[in-house]
Order: sequence, then structure tokens, then C-alpha cells
Amino acid sequence: MIRFIAIRLIGAVVVVWIVSVVTFLIFQAVPLLSHTNPVYFYTGKVPFKPGSPQLLALEHRFGFDLPLYAQYWHYLSGILFGQTITDGVSTPIPCSAPCFGYSFRQNELVGTLILRAAPVSLSLTIGAAILWLIGGVTVGTVSALKPRSAIDRIGMGGSLAAVSLPIFFTGPILLLIFEYTLGWLPDVSYAPLTQDPAQWLRSMILPWISLAFLFAALYARLTRSNMMETMGEDYIRTARAKGLAPRTVVVKHGLRAALTPIVTIFGIDVGTLIGSTVITETVFNLRGLGYLSIQAINQQDLPVILGVTVVAAVALVLANFVVDVIYAFIDPRVAL
Repeated sequence: MIRFIAIRLIGAVVVVWIVSVVTFLIFQAVPLLSHTNPVYFYTGKVPFKPGSPQLLALEHRFGFDLPLYAQYWHYLSGILFGQTITDGVSTPIPCSAPCFGYSFRQNELVGTLILRAAPVSLSLTIGAAILWLIGGVTVGTVSALKPRSAIDRIGMGGSLAAVSLPIFFTGPILLLIFEYTLGWLPDVSYAPLTQDPAQWLRSMILPWISLAFLFAALYARLTRSNMMETMGEDYIRTARAKGLAPRTVVVKHGLRAALTPIVTIFGIDVGTLIGSTVITETVFNLRGLGYLSIQAINQQDLPVILGVTVVAAVALVLANFVVDVIYAFIDPRVAL
């Protein structure tokens, strides 16, 4: 098992490195394709004429006059070891590892912006993931055990309706009902968990429900399909013939095998949503990584876009690594 985890960990590190290379090259190509001096995407302005000594000095300060491999090493070493941010005019700003650069448009370190936004996205994603996993697996399992019954029809009919409703529809409906009509949640502004747990919970309930409502429907249909296939296997009939309790047969033998593909999708969904819950954050006015990325795109703030992209990619890779480890415990054959 240790060897299996070590191999997966090395693979995750390699994937993160490849992602950093590809992401860096893509964003290096943006100034070239747009015929814009790269200084503009980092400072928000190009105050000097092309070819002027001042502009050349700025390009030298940012390292844009270096070969591409040297620029990448400068960027990677900043993430690994930190660096000092300077534009040649202002006071140098120390940036400890991991350093993703400096946003001159917002006058803050990119790492500071990400650290401020990440807890919001993590709170939203993890809370909603728990709800949709429990709700979806429960509904799917019950429906699979009683196929074509009233419970099955209601569960699958509700899942079909839920998966057809986008978040930008269910979100405002929930706000209209619980905030503006009933007044149960009059203030949904976000507060950190460590600062005000009650306010944090109030601000997260509706976003959790809105996001989980969509994903629980997908997980319910997938669980039902997997469970119905698994419960028809020979080893399930053997377990029943041996006189095992129905709960043991369903949970230990049936559900455990049916959860394998669900764990894969769950890890991918969680890893992806950490940096891409744009619609939910916009509807509920949450300043997470999705909101930060949209703001950076609108402002053409390249360091922030690059930093958020790398962090989101790392989150997805880590989620897949955790899924691989969980796989080995759910199904020991995977480790072989």
C-alpha cells in the first residue's frame, strides 16, 4: 500500500509540474497573440513609448528580456522559494513561497488575494459536496432496492427535475423564498468560520442547497444504476444464500462495490469546483476563487489569472490523488 501511494504521489507531482509548464506557456502566448507589451498585463499600463529606455528597464525588471526557459524558472522558483517583487520604482515587496507574483491593478500580492478567496470556495464546495453525496447516494440506493416503486419514481422524477434546473435559476428562487419572503435568512453576507461560526453557517446554507441540489440529482441516478447492476451479481446472491443480514449484503457488499465509480466522479467534481463555482458565488455574492478569476479576466490581470489557474489545477490533482488512495481501501484489487 505504501508503494502504491508513493507512486501515485510522484505521479501527482509530475502532473502538477506539467500543468505549470503548460499554463505558463499559454499565458506567455497571450501578449504575443494580442500584440500587447507584456508589461501591460502585469502593471495595468504601459506609460512609456515602445523602445524607450524606461520601458526597456521595466521589461528587464520583470525578466521579459530573458529567454523563455529563464522566465519559467524565475516563475517556478518564486513559487517554490519565494522572491522579491519590484517594478524598479516602488519599494521592493518580499513575497514568501508560494509566490504567484504581484497584482499591480489591485496593489496586493496574488497569494494574499488567493488566501482571502480560497476559504470561501472551500467552504462552499466542501459543504455542498457533503450534502450532495449523502443525499444522492441515499436516494439512489433506496430507488435501486425498490425499482419501479412509488419511491423509485418519485426519487428519479425529482432527480430529473433537479438536474434540469440551473443554479442561476434555483439560487434566486431560494433567495426570494428564504431571504426576501419568509425573512429566515435576512443577512447572507459571508463571514469567516473562525470569526463568526453562526454567520458563516447562515451565509452558506442557501449556496450549499443550491449547488447540492444539482449534483445530488446526478449522483442519485448514477448510484441507482450502479446499485441495480451490482445487486444482480453472483456474489450478491451467494451472500444472501449464506444467510447474511440484508443490511450487510446491501452496505458491505453491494454499496461498497457500487461506490467505486462514484468516488472517481466525486473527487473530480470537488477538485474542479474549488476554483470554478463562478455562478454560485455570483448569485450569492460570495468573493471566492471563481469571483476572483472573473474579476481578474475583466481587468486583464494576468498574474492573478495565472495564480488562480495553477491553484485550481493543483486542487484537481490533489483531489484525484486522494481518490486513488481511497480506491485502494474500497477495492484492494486497485493496489495490485
